[in-house]
This record gives sequence, C-alpha cells and structure tokens, in this order.
Amino acid sequence: MDIQTRIKELRKQINEANYLYHTKDQPIISDFVYDGLMRELIELETKYPEYDDETSPTKKIGGIVLDAFKKHTHTVPMMSLSNIFNKEELKVFYDRIQKVIPNTSFTTELKIDGLAVTLIYEKGIFKKAATRGNGVVGEDITENVKTIKTLPLQLSKPLDIEVRGEIYMSHKTFKEVNLERANSNLDLFVNPRNAAAGTVRQLDSKVVAKRRLDLFTYTVVGASNFNNTQKETLEFLSELGFPVNPHYKLVDNLDALSDAIDNYDILRKTLPYDTDGVVIKVNQFEHYETIGYTAKYPKYAGAYKFEAEKQITQVEDIIFQVGRTGVITPVAVLTPVFISGSLVSRATLHNEDYILNKDIRIHDQVLVHKAGEIIPEVIEVVMDSRNNQAPFEMIKHCPACESSLERKQGEADYYCTNNNCPGKNVFGLIHFASRVAMDIDTLGEKVVELLHDQTYLQTIPDIYKLHTFKDQLEELPGFGKKKVEKLLNAIEASKMQTLDRLIFGLGIKNVGAKVAKTLLNHYPSIALLADAKYEDLIQIPDVGPEIADSVTTYFSNESNQHMLEELKNLGLQMTYKIDVVTTHPFNGKTFVVTGTLDDFSRTEASDIIEKLGGKVSGSVSKKTDYVLAGKEAGSKLTKALELGIEVMDEATFKVKINE
Repeated sequence: MDIQTRIKELRKQINEANYLYHTKDQPIISDFVYDGLMRELIELETKYPEYDDETSPTKKIGGIVLDAFKKHTHTVPMMSLSNIFNKEELKVFYDRIQKVIPNTSFTTELKIDGLAVTLIYEKGIFKKAATRGNGVVGEDITENVKTIKTLPLQLSKPLDIEVRGEIYMSHKTFKEVNLERANSNLDLFVNPRNAAAGTVRQLDSKVVAKRRLDLFTYTVVGASNFNNTQKETLEFLSELGFPVNPHYKLVDNLDALSDAIDNYDILRKTLPYDTDGVVIKVNQFEHYETIGYTAKYPKYAGAYKFEAEKQITQVEDIIFQVGRTGVITPVAVLTPVFISGSLVSRATLHNEDYILNKDIRIHDQVLVHKAGEIIPEVIEVVMDSRNNQAPFEMIKHCPACESSLERKQGEADYYCTNNNCPGKNVFGLIHFASRVAMDIDTLGEKVVELLHDQTYLQTIPDIYKLHTFKDQLEELPGFGKKKVEKLLNAIEASKMQTLDRLIFGLGIKNVGAKVAKTLLNHYPSIALLADAKYEDLIQIPDVGPEIADSVTTYFSNESNQHMLEELKNLGLQMTYKIDVVTTHPFNGKTFVVTGTLDDFSRTEASDIIEKLGGKVSGSVSKKTDYVLAGKEAGSKLTKALELGIEVMDEATFKVKINE
C-alpha cells in the first residue's frame, strides 16, 4: 500500500470512529487503538506534507494561536427566540398562531444551554464558524470550532450551506476541566455553559481541543431551499453528517405540545448535558412569512423555559451584611448544593419580615431555587423535617461596628445608625467605583476590600488621593507597577464622569441612576440640589416623599457637605449639562430597556435615548413607544408583545441612533 492510500485509509477510519463515538454513541474501537491510528496519521502527514487536506481529522487537535478574533458579519441575522414561561403563556402563543394558520403542526426540540454558532461550508467543505455576537456581527472562531470532534469537516454532499447550532460542554467534561483547574490553582468555571463560552474564546486552539467541546445543530440558513419542514431539516442535517439532538418530536395540538414539554422536563434530568427549555417551531416553512416577525423575534417560534430547578438543603447559619446605605441584610449560609448548573452555598433572606413570614430557622431543611435561574432564593421550609430549632431573632447591633440598629416605621429594613460604619464604607466604596456609577476600571470589590483593610481607602475622597501612595501600592500582593498605573489612570479619568453618575455613586437612599438624572434636570448642580427644599422636590414628577426626604437628609448632614466640597476641590464634576437632540426620531418617544445588551449596559443605552430626546420608563404600558430588548428579556418583553408595542433589538437600535 502506498503512502497516499494509507493516509486516506487512516482518515476514513478515524472519521468513522469519531462519528460513531461522538454522534451515534456507538464506539467501535478502543481509545488505545484510536490514539494509535491518530499518531500514525500525524506522523505521515508531517513527513509527507504534499498530501495535506483541510478535512483531515488531525485538524481537530488544535495548534493555531490567534492574536485576536476577527469580526464576522452574518448574511442573515442570528435572531433570538421569545420566551414562554408557563402553560398560560404557551396557550397564548399557540392560539395566536392558530388564528393565522389553523391546524398547523409544531416541532419541539430541547434547547441546549450553550453558545450559539453558525457554520459555513463551501462545496461541502467546512470553511468558517462564528458566534452570534449581537445578532448582526459575531466573532470568527473557526480554528477553535475545528477541534470539536462531532463537527464534520466534509459533508456527505458537496453543498454550499450555512448551518446553525449550539456548542456545549458535557457534565463529565465540565467536572474534569474544573478538576484540572483546581489542581492548577485556577478559578473554577461556574457551570458548563460558562465553561463552553470561555473555552470557545480561547486564542490557543490546542487549549480548546483539550476541553472536548461538543455540538448540536438545529437549522439551516435558507432552509426552505433544501426542505419543506423543520422536521425534514433535522433529518437532512443528520444525512449530511451533522450531530442533531435526537429528542425532537412533531405535535399537532395544544395538549400534545403541553405533554411533550412535561416529558422533556423529566428527560432533561437524566441527560449528560444542560438544557434550559424547549424550542417550539411551526413545522411548515411555507407559513413563516404569513405568521411574521417582530424586530427581534420570529413569531412562528418560541422557547419554553423550564421551571427553575429546586433542591433541598440545610440552613447552617444566618449571618448579616451591611450594605452601602447601612441596610442590614440577613443571609442564609447553606449546606452547598448544586442547582441549575452551579454550586449554591448562600441565599439572601432580604429582611426580618421575609424570614418571619416563611418561619426560617437555623438548622431548618429548606427548598431552594434560583430566581430567574440566577439568584439563589429560599422558597419555603420543609416543616416535616423540623425538630427543636429556635425561632429567628433579629440582631440589635451592627455586625460591623456594634452600633445600634434602627427600623423606621413603615419600612422593612434595619439600618446601622453609624455614619462612619466600616461595613457601610466598604460597600459604599464598591458601589461608587462600580461600572454603573463612576466606572473606575480595576477598582473592583476585592481591590476595595484590600485597600480598605490596608487603611488606604476609608472614604470616597480617599480614592482620589491614592496617587500619593503609588510606591506603597506597588508593593501590595497582586499589584505591581502596571496594575497601579492602570488603576490611577482610571481614577483620574473618572473625574470627568457626569454629575448624575456621581450623585448615584454617593449611595443616597432611594436615589438610583434614573432618579439622579431626574433631580439634576431640575437642579443642574450640586449647590442647587443641596439647597433644594423638601416641598419643592416632591413637585418633581417621579420624586415622591421618600426620595425628597432622603435627598434633604443627605445634604443637610455636615460630614456629607465636607466630603462633597473635598470632591469638588479634587476636580470632580459639580455641574450637569445634557444636550438633548430635538430633531431625532427618538425625541418625545418613551422607551423601556430590558434584557442584557452586548455593546451597551442598560444605563448607557438609557443615556443615549435621553440625549436624543427620548424618555426611559421602568415599566411597559400602552404609553410605551418602543421596548429595547436584549438577551434574556423577560416579562416586560412578554407584555410588550401582548400590547403590540414595537420591539427593537440592539442591532436596530445602533442603526437608529445614527439617523
């Protein structure tokens, strides 16, 4: 047998083994034999480069190191799906489609919890892969995706085709990767999705290859050019050699749709990978244009989100934290339990009333979930397991400074009465430097805590005096000349932040980012706001008695007055100016911003809207003109769709703001 024939034979054997092992779960050779075949192929390809082939399975072992990811503009935007959170919303979704297309059928597919990807082939040969990005522009991750063993580098047919799917990491691989990171004293990945997303953005493809990412495909761009239905498309993808999740089903009525979702909810707990819902699509492509689209979502499809996973664990202790405004928050210390992809060991208990209403006690068994799949929350006590646990009693003194606590009439929270409480100071400093306030890069939570412990930071003005300790800071653990220089430059740059950010950063009770702007639109300087009277403040729309009381109380405090004078002398902005564009299409329009945006924070997007003459509201109503919806938009988006309000995605928003 000549060399070229042997190379082709090895490639065929390895590709077949990859397909049967990773896609069909039917291994035909041992790992030892597989490794031997791969070693032989690598040696032959190295020795005889004239037989190089871009579809060789050796391309999956990585080796390319990039400087950065190139941008990729999608020929067809990668749209998200609207969320369906319960059976009532499912019926609304179903009935809406039935009114347009009676007696239609639906495909149901598991929604894999991973990273969306688009795959481009020319004449059946893999050429490019890109992330979703903002839906219009993503990142070129071709070299990293090549390392996924379930990805076919050559299709069974020589087609020009673009396929979309989800990259994920299995539970087994996730545990192995985190074990390796723990042994190397590296931070652990929070969950498999986090690990997959972090891996696919590695610049060294060899690192990606070692982490054994996986893939499921679920659609074709321009699918109607190849097939007539979604079910046929899934079968077509399998024929071409793509991995397709086998748990899809065709249903033709609401009861069958509901039953399918219930069955998926049971199935998902047995699978070796994470899922977070069910994708529902009208099966027949011919109906898509008739059913239509919103600005962000196709109306013919939706994603049913599973109810949050619940677990039983024990309350080992109840501790207390001091917030930036002095509010005392009780926190449950839990026996660690794995919920929705991550380990949970703490959950906020909000306030005394919350604990008493649920009758939560130390050593109780409790049912815990993640509210919105993000924030750990105690749902209820498992009363059958209770023994002789003592009832909860609220503490009387601050856990940070031992000062007396105060609970004002009509309020649920207790507050530390000490204005110089160190606990309050730390959280206040963290908030002041945060992205949503003064946005001081490098001055994060851990750095603030360290500098506070080292006595360099005790008050907000101390931030702007850190340059006087430059040499000492460079000697601190984890610091150095470059990090200190970056920190000091960020502090200096923050002096130019607008006054509304400063007001918000001060941590005045009841004064959030939006309220800060509202106040400054009427009192456009620190001096004017400090002199504002209670009876004048309550006349401002959106400013009620509680806000007015908080503002007058804050500015009447002598230590706060001295601090603000010091900040003025240190060069921070003390006046407010907003140039509103009156000729822009946004002028006079009311927006609601919801979900996670890629290129803006919600605060930044709101700033842009207001500068273009628009108004940003916190709730959706008939008076809302637009809803700017990012990823994971929830109930506000649902309400907007019900009311027929125009939904704008981030890509459209970026085009509109430049009109």
